[in-house]
Amino acid sequence: MAEFGEHTRGHAFTGGYDALILAEILGANCLQCRVSSHHQAKYLATDTRRLTYPSESLFIALTGQRRDGHAFLADAYSKGVRMMLVSRPVDPSQFLDCAILLVPDTLSALQRLAAFHRNRFDFPVIGITGSNGKTIIKEWLFQMLQPDYRVVRSPRSYNSQIGVPLSVWNMSDHHTLGIFEAGISRPGEMQMLSDILKCTVGVITNLGAAHDEGFESRQ
Repeated sequence: MAEFGEHTRGHAFTGGYDALILAEILGANCLQCRVSSHHQAKYLATDTRRLTYPSESLFIALTGQRRDGHAFLADAYSKGVRMMLVSRPVDPSQFLDCAILLVPDTLSALQRLAAFHRNRFDFPVIGITGSNGKTIIKEWLFQMLQPDYRVVRSPRSYNSQIGVPLSVWNMSDHHTLGIFEAGISRPGEMQMLSDILKCTVGVITNLGAAHDEGFESRQ
């Protein structure tokens, strides 16, 4: 799975979250909340190359083995982002009129925010997991069910610890059914995805050897 491959081009819902609400949801320290009241997080961004609505985006500085999102804060700001989520202190004077929220871990905060957002909706959610075939089954179900439901689904193969919360962020009052993929490679990851998705229907495609190296046994 691509570590930063699941970026947000149009991950939004009909409302928005302002900086103070986000700080409350995440238990974040608001290093700076000098941001206009009309700035609300309707979109999530993890890659400054793919910003579409920067003034309405929360830029999440994810830290991985190969890249650190904190290195792109200035780039995000220069492109119009005015809400940032970070996991280490930054100098607020570099980002005037920008809300900066500090949390211990930005990935955990992203997942917590997605779980909060998911709880706003009570329509059915189908979760699909398995070693292979998740995306094709998701698309089959979408094709069959879209005449009767307004479906929100995972973009492409967004099924990782990053991809699932980004997918869930797309849920809105317009929808009547969710279809999301969930993929894991290490013990404990499915519990986190389950807490975010809160599926009403679960689909297992198969259990193969694709991710055996991350577990002690097939069982």
